Amino acid sequence: MDENRNIETEAVVDTATEAGATYMDKVHKWGRIWNLSMVPILFAFPIIIAIVFQAIPDWKGLGMGLLATAPMYWAVGVVETFTYIPMLGAGGSYLSFVTGNISNLKLPCALGALDQAGVKGSSEEGEVISTIAIAVSSIVTTLIIILGVILLVPLTPVLENPALDPAFAQILPALFGGLGVVFISRNWKIAIAPIALMLILFIAIPALNEGTVGIMVPVSVIFTMIVSRIMYKKGLL
Repeated sequence: MDENRNIETEAVVDTATEAGATYMDKVHKWGRIWNLSMVPILFAFPIIIAIVFQAIPDWKGLGMGLLATAPMYWAVGVVETFTYIPMLGAGGSYLSFVTGNISNLKLPCALGALDQAGVKGSSEEGEVISTIAIAVSSIVTTLIIILGVILLVPLTPVLENPALDPAFAQILPALFGGLGVVFISRNWKIAIAPIALMLILFIAIPALNEGTVGIMVPVSVIFTMIVSRIMYKKGLL
């Protein structure tokens, strides 16, 4: 009886492992297909606009602009790949890199869903939950954009009301503040170093603003990992 039970248990484990492998294989297969498919689509839009409106860019100026800015985005892209994937999972990363707005929207949604479910992003459950959260976020964002396009003209007088400016300015701080309370409270010792670093940088360098979030988030993550490792070695964690 014990031998039969062991055989059945091993069969169930093998089946689950095979199913998990099949799921991840499909995630990588379709993730690569859609990510590579988006490259010509993204390039097609400016090309079509240039052809339709006969607005051919100044190639020399475009080249000089890319020479000055492209290396920065290449570096950020490499850093974000190693930074976000462990938190978002494979499926979530494929979706996020296609739909964009990772640090402001996709990452908070994924982390919030993982926190509510009580699982880690590196687990199989976390992989599925993160992917679903980011997919739903992308769908909701698309629907809101469609609704915004339809209602943009009627709502313009309301949205341009100066009384609403303070509210719009606090949307992102409120979002990250809510997430920050949850994650900082878990281990406040780890949070001290990155908070101090970001405060010093943004106060000392006025040029840093909300437009540099895509760069500063990976920098903060790497800095936090290094400091956390040092604190762990010294027995402070």
